[in-house]
Amino acid sequence: MPLQTSSRLLALLGLLQARAIVPASDLAARLGVGERTVRKDVERLRELGYPIDSVRGPSGGYRFGDHGRLPPLLLEADEAVAVAVGLGSAATVRGLEEPSALALAKLEQVLPDRLRRRVRALHESTDVGPANTTTNTEAPVVDVTVLADLAAAIRDWDGLRLRFRPGGDPAADVRVEVDPYRLVTWQERWYVVGRDRSDRRWQAYRVDWLELRTPGAGRFAPDPLEGGDYAAFVLREVASTGWSVHCRIAVDAPAEEVLRRINPAVGVVETVDEEHSVLVTGADSVETVAVWIGMLGLDFHVTEPPELVAHVATLAERYAGAVTGR
Repeated sequence: MPLQTSSRLLALLGLLQARAIVPASDLAARLGVGERTVRKDVERLRELGYPIDSVRGPSGGYRFGDHGRLPPLLLEADEAVAVAVGLGSAATVRGLEEPSALALAKLEQVLPDRLRRRVRALHESTDVGPANTTTNTEAPVVDVTVLADLAAAIRDWDGLRLRFRPGGDPAADVRVEVDPYRLVTWQERWYVVGRDRSDRRWQAYRVDWLELRTPGAGRFAPDPLEGGDYAAFVLREVASTGWSVHCRIAVDAPAEEVLRRINPAVGVVETVDEEHSVLVTGADSVETVAVWIGMLGLDFHVTEPPELVAHVATLAERYAGAVTGR
């Protein structure tokens, strides 16, 4: 009994990967169809991006091209991007760096050319910020198609036209043209780093706060960030503008001591005198800020914002009660 079209295409892929060259007559016999149907199925697979070559001559037939020698992996575009994102995140876990890189290389080899280019662009365009204390706020939903489109623009030096909403507030909508250079993922948020075409300033745009407009802004000549550390740039920008809560924490310790206890990119430490400093930092909630400053292991004083002052006072009562049993 002949196979249905979708099952037959999968079977055809399996037959092609099992041998270097497979005659059309053999494929037709194995699939229970005529050679004309085999030719049509081969064309369908080519349209999907699988590199299948025709080999002429007495011993001719069909064979996989350079990127089809491993068993094919059938993924939708967003599924392929999601797998690449997951492997990129896994590469930041100690001990998984090499296995993640090898897995991503294997993934690229079994994808059709269209998806392979998409996955490779995302991988090559993304930096990962350092792991830090997590947050109690829900991570934003990011469209994987948008990530892939941003990665493609970075790869091809294509400018972007964006609608950007700082803080996610629709009322704060601004329209900008940006030359994109890098994607950075940190704390379950994604950022695209680029130059604003209006003033050439470097900016970090949170991806879940932006909307891509078409057509784009046209090609640009690359002029990369000095030093090339896009992840550190994002962390510095987030510390000053990209969080929902910003604060200044007076610390009873010199700036050098505070810097030894934090990642220097997630906050700015200002010197007051030899024994005191100010930590300028923030997060997406006052609860998260309270956790961070509590982990300093140093005496500190909170005066702003009012919500943080109130939360620290509540924590003080709670911890005191836990010790005294009140």
